Order: sequence, then C-alpha cells, then structure tokens
Amino acid sequence: MLKATIASVLALSAAVSLAGCDHKSQEAAKPAVTAQNPADTLDRTMPPGVEHPAVKPTAETDVSGIAKAEGGKTVAEVYAEKDALAGTKVTVRGKVVKTNAGIMGKDWLHVRDGSGADGTNDLTVTMAPGTLPKVGDTVLVTGTVVLNKDFGMGYKYPVMLEGAEVKVE
Repeated sequence: MLKATIASVLALSAAVSLAGCDHKSQEAAKPAVTAQNPADTLDRTMPPGVEHPAVKPTAETDVSGIAKAEGGKTVAEVYAEKDALAGTKVTVRGKVVKTNAGIMGKDWLHVRDGSGADGTNDLTVTMAPGTLPKVGDTVLVTGTVVLNKDFGMGYKYPVMLEGAEVKVE
C-alpha cells in the first residue's frame, strides 16, 4: 500500500512538472540581451511616482548628549559641508540606529548624533564585513565622504561614508 501511494505521488509530481514545461513560451518571454554585461540592461529605478521610504531606526535610540569627535564633524556638518568634504576622510561620533550585514559585500550602519533635521540627521556608513556594532552602540566612524550614490531601486544617498573604520566606544 505504501509503495502504491509513493508511486502515485511521484507520478503526480512528474505530471505537474511536465505540464508546466513549455520551452517555447519561456524562451519567447526572455528579453534579448545585447549588452556585454546583462546587468546593464536591468532597469534599477523605482516605478514612476514611487520613492524608496526614508530610513527609520530599527529601535528608538537616545541620541542626546553625544560629543562631537575631536577633529571630526557632526552628522549635520557632514551634510552641510558635503561638497567641500567629497573624497576626504571624515570622523563622526554617533549612535548606531540601524544595521544591515553583508549587503553587496559590505556591512551597513546608520549613525545619528542628535544634530540635523529630517533628511540631514542620519548618516549611512559602509564598512568591511566583520564585527558589526549593535543598535544603540556609540561609535567613532572614519570613512571617505561620497556624494550622490545611487544603488538603484530608490536607494539613493546624497552623502555617505564608505570604507569606514568603526570603533565602538
């Protein structure tokens, strides 16, 4: 009885799989790729009228009373002076409000120090994969200021720090 049931399930699975196979329609549905790199043909923009949502901290983190790094900048100063700072290394002290590990081969942090208003109060930082600070940690980050980074699908950053060294204080 068990053999008959297993055989029936296998036969049904095979029939369903084969019924879904229509190689001609699948080939016709594939767009012709003429670019050297197929990724170059992808449309990486958000649909018209849709914007990627603003960054929100993963937890409410108290960012009051954070002292500016010696010889460094506040988050608001990085935004205000971004054109002059482009391509230079900058140090910022702040609290981690969000983390993402291993995205595009990097670890990502969002750092706030209590300065700035909405849109200029959250600094995106990338670092080499490794020991990722926790949300709520006070960190000293030193990285290169990069402007107008567009990763597609609405992930645009007017200013960010890349390749940062991050020290948990």
